[in-house]
Amino acid sequence: MQGVNLSPGNRVFDTSNQGIQTNPYKPYEAQQSFASVLKQSIDKVNEAQGVSDNLTEKMAKGENIDLHQVMIASQKASITMQATLEVRNKVVEAYQEMMRMSV
Repeated sequence: MQGVNLSPGNRVFDTSNQGIQTNPYKPYEAQQSFASVLKQSIDKVNEAQGVSDNLTEKMAKGENIDLHQVMIASQKASITMQATLEVRNKVVEAYQEMMRMSV
């Protein structure tokens, strides 16, 4: 997914204190942060799909649009959707694994 930064956040990891979390997120803040990253990622996938659909529609109407642009946009949309589905599958798999753990 283009534009998604998976590096540790500024407040979660404090490297100046040898990896000890001195200012961790509170549960509500972590939930809001995760939700906003997830929403931004899904919005970008939706945007790529919209661009692809728009270019395909213009080409179908006979407007002056380069076939290469349409194919590139279509492939970008396809790849972002595939990546999103793979991430979703990994998250579901991790959730199921946690549910199988005994406490």
